[in-house]
Amino acid sequence: MTLNSSSKLAGHATSRIALLDLHAAYLELKEEYDAAYGRVMQSGWYILGEELEKFEAEFAAFCRARHCIGVANGLEALLLILRGYGIGPGDEVIVPSNTFIATWLAVTHAGATPVPVDPSPDTFNLDPSLVESALTPRTRAIIAVHLYGQLASMDELSDIAVRRHLRLIEDAAQAHGAAWNGHPTGSLGHAAAFSFYPAKNLGAFGDGGAIVTSDPALFERLRRLRNYGSAEKFHHEFCGYNSRLDPLQAAFLRVRLGHLEEWNSRRRQIAAIYREGLAGLSRCILPAVPTPAVPVWHQFVIRHPERDQLRRYLDSLGIETGLHYPMPPHLSDAYSALGIRRGALPIAEQLAATVLSLPMGPHLPAAGARRVVGAIRDFEATRA
Repeated sequence: MTLNSSSKLAGHATSRIALLDLHAAYLELKEEYDAAYGRVMQSGWYILGEELEKFEAEFAAFCRARHCIGVANGLEALLLILRGYGIGPGDEVIVPSNTFIATWLAVTHAGATPVPVDPSPDTFNLDPSLVESALTPRTRAIIAVHLYGQLASMDELSDIAVRRHLRLIEDAAQAHGAAWNGHPTGSLGHAAAFSFYPAKNLGAFGDGGAIVTSDPALFERLRRLRNYGSAEKFHHEFCGYNSRLDPLQAAFLRVRLGHLEEWNSRRRQIAAIYREGLAGLSRCILPAVPTPAVPVWHQFVIRHPERDQLRRYLDSLGIETGLHYPMPPHLSDAYSALGIRRGALPIAEQLAATVLSLPMGPHLPAAGARRVVGAIRDFEATRA
């Protein structure tokens, strides 16, 4: 990820197009950020407090949920949900085979076992038709990842969860503001985990995360879990964590939240340029969007059989790209103990070898996106 302060030149053939321009995101709202910073510093309150409570209320309302709990990061948001539901040793949790490793790590750190299921090659998200066969008497939950800002198939996954008495947890770390059948992420399962890593659609200036739920019992337990297992200072009901979103980041996030829908709309405009401009290229496979879904395009990810060659070609033209993700978790050293052999999860492995993330963000000019399209079409013409 490049911090490109020259986004206004991104349409020019001589300038470099960043995968994401974070500096422009700061400059656009600088005065609002400065005011938020001053408000927190003048308050003299730097852990928990009113600023965080206001963000939690505003983000819960944005997600159409009853409660929000600000935590330290997205990984701990998932972990605390699992702990909050008492999921741990001896339990199994269904996870996508194609996801950032944090989804799996949360299950592992809770003491449970991640059970991977391959995704749909069209949407990159968990394939509900494969979930049933992965369930066992030890299964306690399904984690539905809304990867790249695309929506998992929540109707089918919810049906499975209801029939099998499972918790349905949204990993919405990349999907702030996305919706399924008109319902936003954060309201589609029993609880949802969000990350506010700076590159996210709703990003902070450092790490941060949140849990959103309409379950009052889970909410009360999570408020204690994030704060050393304590609701009252020096009185600890259970072994908790130090996982709190600080007021300064909450203040910055309140600023960004007020612009999130507009910035997501800009992302959709860039995605429309890509989808229209790259349509018809037989070797360039575009992401499919299910009818009930309104994605927010955290990443715009294509598939290509000559991914590495295409990436080098784009780089030679000053176009930065990314790989999300070059290795599925089951092939990482971290999960070698599970003994999942290469070839056991073929869709995830195929995606890892072919996915390419194109420049995307609310500050990418349309001319820059069209330049990316033209470069890819030129590459394809050389292979005809």
